[in-house]
Amino acid sequence: MQKERPFVITIAGFDPSGGAGLLSDIKTLEQVKVMGLGVCTALTLQTASQCLSLEWRSIDEITKEINVLMSHYPVSVVKIGIVKDAGFLGEIIKAVKVCNPDAKIIWDPVLKSTSEFTFFNLETLPILRNIIDKISLITPNYNEYRILKDNGLLSNGNSCSVLIKGGHREDCLGTDVLVEGRNEILLEPTNDDFIYYPKHGSGCVLSSAIAGELAKGERLEIACRKGKLYIEQFLKSSPYLLGTHS
Repeated sequence: MQKERPFVITIAGFDPSGGAGLLSDIKTLEQVKVMGLGVCTALTLQTASQCLSLEWRSIDEITKEINVLMSHYPVSVVKIGIVKDAGFLGEIIKAVKVCNPDAKIIWDPVLKSTSEFTFFNLETLPILRNIIDKISLITPNYNEYRILKDNGLLSNGNSCSVLIKGGHREDCLGTDVLVEGRNEILLEPTNDDFIYYPKHGSGCVLSSAIAGELAKGERLEIACRKGKLYIEQFLKSSPYLLGTHS
């Protein structure tokens, strides 16, 4: 008898191109062999190259859906994508923890899109100081990491871990840094001659792959390494902005 797959919820935006957000997350979770559930934070009008508009859903609708799903399914990991501000994020985290205090939460801090469309109200960042320790892992790129660090949110005293993605590095392109407490682990590309193509939604894919591996019981470093293998395959899946999952 086949073992039931573990459950992961992605709480993210709807991207009609399918390259990012909920649709991309669900594709990824399916490939890493977990059951993906979805809660929509925002409706967007976008393509792989630009975001034209965004309409936020109410936090009451979002938390109600979280409560329904988590009361019905044994969700152990929750991945959070675009949210409009720190208060919005805090209410989502609160709803998750009420349902399952032990649930692991991954936040992919999408502050701006690649096309420079702003999602997150940076003026609310100080509120995060009260909730950041309830997050298990944050997955910023280098630009997002600098913003969070400059606002005093990321330090060696945090209980949450941070995976700093290396796709925007000027040196050692593709080398990620996993920070767990006071330990830093370099996650280098698996191939020295690795050729990749920029992809719309690559951050969504990576964080979802990690979430899936954590739900299957992998410890954080191994989950991040497996997620990195997945994103490398995704980045070289085609020369276009929309990648394919396999």
